[in-house]
Amino acid sequence: MVDKRRIKIQKDGEIKSGPIVYWMQRDQRAEDNWALIYSAELAVKSGNELIVVFNLVNDFLLAGLRQYYFMIEGLKETEARLRKLKIPFYLLTGSPGENIPEFVRDVGASLIVSDFNPLKNIRKWKKEVIEKTAIPFHTVDAHNIVPCWESSDKLEFGAYTIRPKIQRKLPEFLCEFPGLPVFHGQKLPDEIKWEYIYESLKVDTSVKKSEYFLPGSEAAEKMFSEFLSAKLAGYEAERNDPNLKGTSDLSPYLHFGQIAAQRVALEVHNNFKSMDSRDSFLEELIIRRELSDNYCFYNKDYDNFNGFHVWAKSTLDEHRKDEREYIYSAEEFERASTHDPLWNAAQREMVVKGKMHGYMRMYWAKKILEWTPSPENAFEIAVFLNDKYQLDGRDPNGYTGIAWSIGGVHDRAWSERPVYGKIRYMNFNGCKRKFDVEKYIKVNS
Repeated sequence: MVDKRRIKIQKDGEIKSGPIVYWMQRDQRAEDNWALIYSAELAVKSGNELIVVFNLVNDFLLAGLRQYYFMIEGLKETEARLRKLKIPFYLLTGSPGENIPEFVRDVGASLIVSDFNPLKNIRKWKKEVIEKTAIPFHTVDAHNIVPCWESSDKLEFGAYTIRPKIQRKLPEFLCEFPGLPVFHGQKLPDEIKWEYIYESLKVDTSVKKSEYFLPGSEAAEKMFSEFLSAKLAGYEAERNDPNLKGTSDLSPYLHFGQIAAQRVALEVHNNFKSMDSRDSFLEELIIRRELSDNYCFYNKDYDNFNGFHVWAKSTLDEHRKDEREYIYSAEEFERASTHDPLWNAAQREMVVKGKMHGYMRMYWAKKILEWTPSPENAFEIAVFLNDKYQLDGRDPNGYTGIAWSIGGVHDRAWSERPVYGKIRYMNFNGCKRKFDVEKYIKVNS
């Protein structure tokens, strides 16, 4: 049984006769999916059919062909896996606020289940669907190990405030997933004509698909297996050196829900009992990632300057008029045409691969603050570039990481300096002390 604490009933009501519809969004997988498992449990208990539907928005924030290709190819695999389980999968395109209500009416649905997403545009879609339908609506946090509303009921100041709350509840939630029941006799729809889905897109096609990351759950599972066998042991020592490729590279797969963070945590926790690298990796996977969801769920201004802590806004305000040695436009940043070869290399890594190394993302965003006229301008440019090129853009981790770099979110005040005020500073020489910057620049030239 799915833990009831993982479920939020956003619209209550009796489950009558008619299919249970799982509106898949953030967690785009057939395995290890609490929202799908819960939907299946409800279907069996009520004697109703189970239907999965995904609504593909033709243009979403700054996502382009790169991100849509990664998502669509992953959904192809999810459709195939669900078909083997005899679970119908439907794909809609267009506005979810219009499509989902129409779909549930057409199939005579008795209840809608959806997965949890803290981003405000997704929450707006759900609100529209709830207002336009007369059936119950349940949301399941299938993304976090400790559900967002269970780890905390407020905006947390930092990792040190949310960590003990998550750690207290982790033993209750870090459990094995139950299997899905077997469904017989459900009518499966025709296979989706995916070429038509691509034709329906209204997105920027200039940023091509990444040649470095294969999409889908199978690719995610392979990537994770390679990390466990070859990289985890050295994670603590190597994760901040972009030349060593010591990170898991799972963020694109976690973003699209092609692999469950809970599955990753279970395998690491169960197979590596005592290791600094294990603890360091789980800190990033669980505490830091779920802290990002907390920030976006409880802070409506997660994507702008107003979301920063009071101390950070004050110090940035005091240094607004400081002279900047360099000022660059969004176009110059995008072309990687700054005076700094290390920053340019980081930008090129993101443009070419679809993912920038985590340590470099901090340096990259902080220098945008240093080389723009205002923190608002810096935040806007960083989000624009991140969401246009990163496979894991448009994600709580992205917004929170930029807010940490530019606005000191989840950080403390540091020594005061021009432009930054008391925001943590990073520079070229600091990077030189940590890794071979010339090698990194050469690889990404």
